[in-house]
Amino acid sequence: MAVRGASAVSLPEGWPAHPDPILALNRMGSFDWDLDTGLFHMDAQAHEVFDLMPGEYDEHPESLAARVPPPEAARVDAMVSQAIKDGRENYGGYFRIRCRDGTLRWTHTQGYIRRDDTGRPRRVVGIVRDATEELAESEARSARAAQDEAFRQQTNVVQAVSAALAHARSVQDVIDALKDTRGIRHLGAASLVMGLVEAGRIRLVAEGPVDASVPGTQLTRIDEPYPMSEVVRTLMPRFIESPEEFADCYPILWPHLTDLRVTSAAYLPLIAQARPIGAMGLLYSDRRGFSPEERAVLVAFSSSVAQSLQGAMLYEQEKDLAQGLQQAMLPRTIPGVRGADVAVRYRSAAAGRHIGGDWYDLVPLPGGRVGAVIGDVQGHDTHAAAVMGQLRIVLRAYAAEGHTPATVMARASVFLHELDTDRFATCLYAEADLATGVVQAVRAGHLDPLIRHGDGDCSRIPVEGGLPLGLSAEFGRLEYPVSTLELDPGHTLVLCTDGMVEQPGADLDDGMRRLAALVAAGPEDVRALADLLIQRAEERGGDDDVALLLLRRRTPEAPPAGGRLQQHVAPGDSEALTRARHLIRAAVRSWGYRDRADEIELVADELITNALMHTEGSAIVTLRALDRGRRLRIEVEDSSSALPRRREPGEDGVSGRGLLLVDMLADGWGVEARGGGKAVWCEFRRDG
Repeated sequence: MAVRGASAVSLPEGWPAHPDPILALNRMGSFDWDLDTGLFHMDAQAHEVFDLMPGEYDEHPESLAARVPPPEAARVDAMVSQAIKDGRENYGGYFRIRCRDGTLRWTHTQGYIRRDDTGRPRRVVGIVRDATEELAESEARSARAAQDEAFRQQTNVVQAVSAALAHARSVQDVIDALKDTRGIRHLGAASLVMGLVEAGRIRLVAEGPVDASVPGTQLTRIDEPYPMSEVVRTLMPRFIESPEEFADCYPILWPHLTDLRVTSAAYLPLIAQARPIGAMGLLYSDRRGFSPEERAVLVAFSSSVAQSLQGAMLYEQEKDLAQGLQQAMLPRTIPGVRGADVAVRYRSAAAGRHIGGDWYDLVPLPGGRVGAVIGDVQGHDTHAAAVMGQLRIVLRAYAAEGHTPATVMARASVFLHELDTDRFATCLYAEADLATGVVQAVRAGHLDPLIRHGDGDCSRIPVEGGLPLGLSAEFGRLEYPVSTLELDPGHTLVLCTDGMVEQPGADLDDGMRRLAALVAAGPEDVRALADLLIQRAEERGGDDDVALLLLRRRTPEAPPAGGRLQQHVAPGDSEALTRARHLIRAAVRSWGYRDRADEIELVADELITNALMHTEGSAIVTLRALDRGRRLRIEVEDSSSALPRRREPGEDGVSGRGLLLVDMLADGWGVEARGGGKAVWCEFRRDG
């Protein structure tokens, strides 16, 4: 059977229609039913109401079959189903249970249905209590109608607050839920004070009324003469019914409360898993004394608060542990990069141990180059964070060894595939030469980068990609095409994970366009821009983490002395030829030869084309800055020993022009023997 909290059921003729809450303190308990998992949690008092011994109930409703007869269970199921179907929030009524000695006993329960934004019921919280005495004394019910109504209202408040507490993730969320207008004030209390037990002491986390701080009570020992200490020691509630009783029992505390006009107070232990985790106090200014039913409601209320508080404390501990692990996996500091301004940011959006595997890294490389990495391991848990840490270290090591970007990505994919994990990862690796502005990027299922230009415009840069890391090794497709980008001085490279752009129900391309517009309108300084982007991500919310890396190339102060760049071009490799042209174009502009850029690019292209057409091997293109940058030298080396010769153009006017152009445009050129091959070189002076 599935006992769904409770439901209104028909009573025998002559029985009253409303409950009489004259109950012993230990005859009322609370329950919390998760409709998604089916688990039906009851506190110790609820176990006593059902006449259950420890170990006889496993939080599955089916294990209550020994106590709830089938006809009663069927009535309860039918009625609660009708309550859910009708869209009601509150319901309550009677049903009978079979005690351990075989006798039947009337029980009363009230529940509150919590629904999500779609209206689907998700949770039921409420109370259950022994109704034997109230039904046996039906003749007294009419006289207690007013008290019943007040009791019902208080119970509804307890249910509403308990439902709100079910959504509390942190200790502060619990306190805020209690202080909400539907909380303690509807219970008649003027203010709340709460403390948590920590290492044999009680630390205040809710300080009660404004301007009512009591000196020396922020952190107190459990053996001190305060009401909160007393309830933690005895595990029993303490109801103070008059100012005189307060002053007599707690003379140290009372003088600090006289101006608050406190007339009564209820101090309740917060007990979870049979141990005290704290205490709470409700202070009243307009009443004296507590009836038995009010005491019962407050005790049930404190039980619900204790359960929520324990969950919140566990959540905070797990979140601190998970975030600490994740932060340990990320680089503690980002090294300074000569020629660039760098900013990195990370935002964690997950709950408890549900953390992401997003990461960033910056790898200094020889020759004034730097490798920028952004990535995201599948999943939101500590395993994802652990895989992320290993993958970050491996990528950094492969890049530092001097491998090409494509090789770095391929080897990282093989490493992830060989790990004992079923996770994959998306990643983008961009290797930037800050002297020339040439950026070679490879993408493994990740977002394209953005580049913000010097004029403030921002555009998405398409980068041809391969499969995510791990999957490319799984399917034997380790090819990662390299895209060559140009990062001019003053331009900013923007790398991020999908949490920066993804929104439920929104297209990814729309998210990229929104991000580009935000970057374009943002400040020029990369640190201020990174702060703005993370702030907007936090305002938007979302369930995914965000990693962000910004790299802005500075304007070079002077051309490099002795600078050297090199590119290998194989026959038929159009991508390598394109990269070589990008390399030459960027170097020419960066090294101060912008006025002669067209001439230099044309001559270099002719030398490379000749080497590829008239030899059988590859060409190695080298650029050098000589004489403190006053001369630019281009060398194209091949494996053929045959010397080039200048010829007159043929009748078709297509061939024969290569060396003529070199001779006309370069300030000098020549040929040098290199092992079994040669190198054709040419030079340009900055003064022309």
